[in-house]
Amino acid sequence: MTTLSVLAATETPKDMKTFFTIWVGQLISLLGSGLTQFALGVWIYDQTKQATPFAITVLLGSLPRTFLLPVAGSIADRFNRRFIMIAADVLNALLTLFIFIMLGAGNLQLWHIYLVSVLGSILSAFQEPAYTASISMIVPKEKLGSANGMAQMGQALSSVLTPVMAGALFVFIGLNGIIMIDFVTFFFAIAALIFVRIPQPELAPEHKDSNIWQDMAFGWNYLRERKGLFGLLLYYAMVNFLLNWSAVLLIPMVLSRFTADVLGLIQTVMGVGMLAGSIIMSAWGGAKRRIPTAIGFILLGVTGLVFAGLQPNPWFIGGGIFILMFAVPLASGNSQVVFQTKVARDVQGRVFSVRSAISQSMMPIAFLTAGPLADKFFEPLLMDGGALANTFVGQILGTGAGRGVGLMFIISGLVGILISVMVFANPRIRNLEDELPDAIPTEEKTPQA
Repeated sequence: MTTLSVLAATETPKDMKTFFTIWVGQLISLLGSGLTQFALGVWIYDQTKQATPFAITVLLGSLPRTFLLPVAGSIADRFNRRFIMIAADVLNALLTLFIFIMLGAGNLQLWHIYLVSVLGSILSAFQEPAYTASISMIVPKEKLGSANGMAQMGQALSSVLTPVMAGALFVFIGLNGIIMIDFVTFFFAIAALIFVRIPQPELAPEHKDSNIWQDMAFGWNYLRERKGLFGLLLYYAMVNFLLNWSAVLLIPMVLSRFTADVLGLIQTVMGVGMLAGSIIMSAWGGAKRRIPTAIGFILLGVTGLVFAGLQPNPWFIGGGIFILMFAVPLASGNSQVVFQTKVARDVQGRVFSVRSAISQSMMPIAFLTAGPLADKFFEPLLMDGGALANTFVGQILGTGAGRGVGLMFIISGLVGILISVMVFANPRIRNLEDELPDAIPTEEKTPQA
């Protein structure tokens, strides 16, 4: 083994310059992708006048990623993570160029969008574990909370800025122009990755001869053997289900009673809430007791769901969604640091990918069941003359269009509160930080050349 490889595997990050460079490139690319997603949403609705294609696009954009994450995590631990991210960005740029060419030729079809969603989801499956596992290699341990806050901030900025930017650009340069902007922004992300160095941890000897299936099993067993981490992971899976089961119906709940400009305002408030939470997380860096803090912010977030469903009033809906999105980056940022410090660097790719696959596995079920349950069961309950219309539930929530969805928001929030209290009462989860030693020491000595 050469001295250089030892340095690459063990050196301690000294500052956040590398992370900041990558973050800026990814933020620019994220804004470009957000513009395209908004503009393609408009194109899909103009072509179909239906909501079903949106749901199909969401499913196709999430299912391949969920299934492939464990495989991608193994690859992220075995191959250069920086090259994986560069390759994913290059191929995503080519997919964007394909849409641009088909649109320019007048041949763009809905199935092209579906195909690109599937391929983009596959690329995301490989990029995510490579990126998340790289953070602990380039960010000092004490700055991990701030780095995770910045990562959430990028998503928040995109959700706040892209609807406004896309709406204006759509008028002046059209869909073709927006897609070309997206294509160009990928090169910012690629350039940032080309000009930085991300140390690659060396595989432990016992992992060098294992195959992908063994790596997947290792990621699963690594979490299962650590009861606190695994319990925390199951908690996140249930929370993800509850949040998506109700939040996916936000648009129909709002539009059932209000105009599109009210929806736009609520979506902006949603982005501002996430941005505010991200900024605080980035500046704060997180609490000393991260698990109770994460559970507390999840508790706050699901309380926002209850608030959003109480009344058919934009102030209630917007306020509740603001509370929810404000809490998300603060809960996620504190939680992410726990995994980054408790999981060894050389296995973070495979462990983080299994973690993501499990925590997100319930989301497709939420997407598939929420709409039919709203239309066939919950909405009829609170229509005039419905089974709950003349009960205390109808008196509190009101009756008519959208009130059944409001009830779903409240049920999600109340179940989330109950689960959060039960998880906090579990000492294996609550005391995880004390019982499980850090896999990344606070101070590491760099071997001499």
